Amino acid sequence: MSRIGKRPISIPQKVTITIEEQHVAVKGPKGELSRTLPPEVEVLHEGDTLVVNRRNESRAARQRHGLCRTLVANMVEGVSQGFQRKLEIQGVGYRAQAQGRNLNLVVGYSHPVLIEPPEGIQFVVEGNTNITVTGIDKEIVGNIAARIRAVRPPEPYKGKGIRYSGELVRRKAGKTGKK
Repeated sequence: MSRIGKRPISIPQKVTITIEEQHVAVKGPKGELSRTLPPEVEVLHEGDTLVVNRRNESRAARQRHGLCRTLVANMVEGVSQGFQRKLEIQGVGYRAQAQGRNLNLVVGYSHPVLIEPPEGIQFVVEGNTNITVTGIDKEIVGNIAARIRAVRPPEPYKGKGIRYSGELVRRKAGKTGKK
């Protein structure tokens, strides 16, 4: 039995869940998310908890059991609390600024890089070097944060670039001079 898959999901107050065969819709104070799960798993609503079970013991069912439980748990957490990902910019002259809903990055290129968020994602810029990506869908928040980081990933010699908050960048020694 999957250790993750057998754990029940507690449903907070103000969150409603609709289950129609394989389609799960979760509605809460922050918004609404829905997802269609594979036919190998089933979601049961038992009181104030959700339980994800597999329909058989096939290899595909065992593989998807924990995944589907985590996806449904992330949906419940997203509509009740939301998700956020923090990034830091390091480098002389590197900065970010919010322009309406968009994010404008100046990170050493000959042009500024403009990133437009999808629906439901917000950017918050603090002090020109700290970016916070917030939203209710964990997958989209992570993907947008990865796209921002990919504009200028941290380089190993001086550490300049965009990194996740708390990310450890392994530094390399530069060239040694002639003796």
